Amino acid sequence: LTAWITYPNIRYCFLVILFSALLAVVGVKLLPEGDVLMGRGLKGNSTKVAAVHSGDDGDDYTNMEVQGTTSWSSTQGNIASPKCTSNSVAAEENAISSYWEIFSDRKTVVLCFTGFFFHFANANVLLVLGELMGGDNEDGTTKRSAIPLIAGAIVLAQFTMSGATLAGDRMTKGGWGRKPLFMAGLLTLPLRCFLIIFWKDAGEAWLLSTQILDGVGGGFFGLLHPYLVADITFGSGRFNVIMGLTASCFGLGGTLSNLLGQMVVEKYGHVASLTGSMFLSVIPIVLFALAMPETAGSRGKNAKSAVLVEAAGVSA
Repeated sequence: LTAWITYPNIRYCFLVILFSALLAVVGVKLLPEGDVLMGRGLKGNSTKVAAVHSGDDGDDYTNMEVQGTTSWSSTQGNIASPKCTSNSVAAEENAISSYWEIFSDRKTVVLCFTGFFFHFANANVLLVLGELMGGDNEDGTTKRSAIPLIAGAIVLAQFTMSGATLAGDRMTKGGWGRKPLFMAGLLTLPLRCFLIIFWKDAGEAWLLSTQILDGVGGGFFGLLHPYLVADITFGSGRFNVIMGLTASCFGLGGTLSNLLGQMVVEKYGHVASLTGSMFLSVIPIVLFALAMPETAGSRGKNAKSAVLVEAAGVSA
């Protein structure tokens, strides 16, 4: 709306982004802090505990307290259940995994590269779609008629993303694994690129409809990303680190996609850029399908939690 009103000075749209960012900063203060340890990928209330996951994402956990200052790699110390005391807080720092341990985890590496190549193939597609739908004036500036089309493409994807996120959440709670849902999100990208190429001369409505696939892919990807990181880092205390690392890889892929994708458009045209994105989108699909195991139900089954389980059995 701002771009339409202020056309051709559409640079004022950036003021809307500034205002929205300020609202987001204020809104963060209104969010509940939640459990600090849970936020770090640890299970507990106000103390350092480990949890043996029962196979779903509910609250059905077996909580075990580690008293004293022994590390996770040691079987020494007393393990008590279910009450926790403040003595276990002293062992918190010894319980955190090293950066190398969590960075070198194969699942972390696979997720980083999967997200990088997905966004490397995906980010440029919306730009190309907008150019195909709206076109340019003779002087190279964006047509005013392109503004509502591009806005509609974004809004349609966002609405679809909301529905896909809700459906994915219910499917996850219903027992669906992470891998099939994440794979479904990845598979939407090559299909979307193909349809845009196939319908490039079919009209704006057909091109706009491809954004439904963008919403489905983005919804599943956005929903499953923190789930996967939580599964990978459970009990390590490095949830936020891996969330930041994976998000950085995703952002780097998106940035390079916009840069290189538009360079291809300038030299070889829109179809060549979309074809490149379509072929690139196969990389994350193959990588995730072959190298990433199913992570649902894996929480509490890492080496640290296994030590606690073994120690609990010995003490019993």
